[in-house]
Amino acid sequence: MAKKTLKKKVMKKKEQAKPAALNIAAPVVESAREIWLAGLGAYSVAQAESGKLIEQGNKLFEKLVSEGSRLEKKTRSVAETAVGDIKGGVESKVDAVRKQAVDNWDKLENIFEERVARVLGSLGVPTAEDVNKLSERVQKLSRQVTALSKAAPAKAAKARKTAAKKKTAKKPAAK
Repeated sequence: MAKKTLKKKVMKKKEQAKPAALNIAAPVVESAREIWLAGLGAYSVAQAESGKLIEQGNKLFEKLVSEGSRLEKKTRSVAETAVGDIKGGVESKVDAVRKQAVDNWDKLENIFEERVARVLGSLGVPTAEDVNKLSERVQKLSRQVTALSKAAPAKAAKARKTAAKKKTAKKPAAK
């Protein structure tokens, strides 16, 4: 029986301890619950704010792309102008060098022609001018010969007639 009494006393103390434990644990449970609710609220706010941040990020990205495009056009324009200026300078220098090369080549050609002509002259080889003069003279003489050869048969015929007349005129006197 002592066991039963002891059991009852322990049980009674447990029942008395429960409300005391509940009284002590209630603020802790309430605090834990508030912490849990604050976490849920933070999660909800973070989700809402992340949507706003993503939207702001997209707007910022589009703005950066637009600014980059504008800067690229400006840079391209400046680069094309610089390249055009450099190209013009290089072309003018190339033209000057080309002109100088042509002038030098012409001078070299003249020097070469003079030296060759001098050597040919010392060897007695006629120049192109000499050959042209000779050709003109030959053509003139050829024309004169042609004219004379056309006139020669007519003169020869006339001379024959004159000679025949003289012969016939001398014959009767001889009789």
